[in-house]
Amino acid sequence: MIFKDYFVFHDWEIFLFVIFLNEDKVMIALIIGYILDLIIGDPQGFFHPIRLIGNLISYVEGILRLKCKDAKDERKAGAILWLIVVLTSFIVPYIIIYIAAEINGILAVIIEVIMCYYILATKSLKEESMKVYTSLKNNNLHEAKVNLSYIVGRDVERLNESSIAKAAVETVAENTSDGVIAPMLFIMLGGAPLGFMYKAINTLDSMVGYKNEKYINMGRFSAIADDVANYMPARLSAYVMIAAAFILKFDYINAYKIYKRDKYNHKSPNSAHTESVCAGALNIMLGGDNYYGGILVLKPTIGDNKREVEVEDIVRANKLMYATSLICLIIGVLIVKFI
Repeated sequence: MIFKDYFVFHDWEIFLFVIFLNEDKVMIALIIGYILDLIIGDPQGFFHPIRLIGNLISYVEGILRLKCKDAKDERKAGAILWLIVVLTSFIVPYIIIYIAAEINGILAVIIEVIMCYYILATKSLKEESMKVYTSLKNNNLHEAKVNLSYIVGRDVERLNESSIAKAAVETVAENTSDGVIAPMLFIMLGGAPLGFMYKAINTLDSMVGYKNEKYINMGRFSAIADDVANYMPARLSAYVMIAAAFILKFDYINAYKIYKRDKYNHKSPNSAHTESVCAGALNIMLGGDNYYGGILVLKPTIGDNKREVEVEDIVRANKLMYATSLICLIIGVLIVKFI
């Protein structure tokens, strides 16, 4: 009877449930969605919500470009593109949950569970990096480069075993923030609608937020917005990852030291935060120069070169990522329960 009463919705509660205030139900959806993600992983297919967001970006961009005559028009179009995609990504799941809540409270929670499951990418991040790990363990350098090319933007042809492993570690470390912790935080603040809004911001940056000839104007707004959206999550992720390093008995003292020293050693104001913690915890050096499209791009290093990056560091980085996500979830539950 208590369970049944817990899921009873009155008309006025429907609005509160969808707009951020029913933290208990949001946390239930997040916890179950997180567990499903760890068990099943990210499903592939045309109707994946993030893929639909990507399709929407491409479609709207194509329409807006037809009306652009100069750089000023492109900058305006970029802002309009961002607003259309981000608002749509928030409003559509909001309406779906609102309608479901009017029908049945349990149905609304189930739908939000599914949405949270789609938003989180913990297992998929591990699986993609572990493909590189498995190839390296099998001494198949060519296969490792192919698998790595799916998750990094750098040229992989010149890389040796250690630099391949380093690239995989960097990917796991960086995406711990924007692929796992940041979506989780946005869900905690505003449920699945806000989580999808964040994923839209992140997807916009990954598709149009480049400083090349095509997107230097059109993608400017998206790139800046992504930096703003990830400002707090990146820093919170770093400190939670230091705690994870302590629990895993990695070098958490050095993780904190390198974080304070190297957290801005990246062109992005946010990307080096979790990378620097990971580098310090594992006592390795990340970052540095790499080739992109055949052009050498000079980048600062992150961490100290105490030892060469090895294949097993990919596993260690994934352990850090998993522990960080679990700690973040536990903290969220405790905040909702006791504050």
